[in-house]
Amino acid sequence: MNIQLSPLGLIHSPYQEKFSVPRQPGLVNATTSSLVFNSDFNDPDLLDNVEQFSHFWLVFAFHQNIKSGWKAKVRPPRLGGNKKVGVLASRSSFRPNHLGLSLLELSHVERSPNKLAMHFKGGDLVNGTPIYDVKPYLPYADSIPEAQAGYAQLAPQQQLKVNWTQQALQQAQLLNIEQTQRLVFEQVLAQDPRPAYKQNKPDDREYGVALYQFNIRWRILEVNASESQVEIVSVTHAA
Repeated sequence: MNIQLSPLGLIHSPYQEKFSVPRQPGLVNATTSSLVFNSDFNDPDLLDNVEQFSHFWLVFAFHQNIKSGWKAKVRPPRLGGNKKVGVLASRSSFRPNHLGLSLLELSHVERSPNKLAMHFKGGDLVNGTPIYDVKPYLPYADSIPEAQAGYAQLAPQQQLKVNWTQQALQQAQLLNIEQTQRLVFEQVLAQDPRPAYKQNKPDDREYGVALYQFNIRWRILEVNASESQVEIVSVTHAA
């Protein structure tokens, strides 16, 4: 049986590309994400009583991966990007139906004649991600403390320290980048967005990420044999 899905709306977030997106929704809490409903679903009755719940499951599509197809086996970042597992034993975006699930905390609801939106704290969704369903999180049913999580049983390791070069600080000031946006830059880069096989390893390459309307250039520097840190090299307006 085939079914046709129509997105309720699209996500508005700082993440302009999947490279910089946190691997889980709660890792970058300085940012916000908004679900703005499409005109076909711009009915305030849809959101009656939603404020009674603090968290919601969002069913979305990995829309940037659809053309790449799906893979039966993938390399989860938590395994260093070297070992393969079945895609259904992972949260990889290369899934058969390209559907994902994200748990977000509700900030507030916007209701106006021309706009219906749910605003969330944090998020792990690329700007423009289509949302197909929204369901409230129920602690008694959805929280299972004794659950087994295989290779992802433990929380991610400690984040990296982030420093700015003098040039990057001056550019941020000239561009009137808000303090909250700077914090988002730091929280995103502290996760080390590089491929899994490069994490915890300094290298000579300079990387770039697109956040909000800015391009951030950065690199990983070695502090000592057991510690690395992120250095933000420059910040410019996106082309």
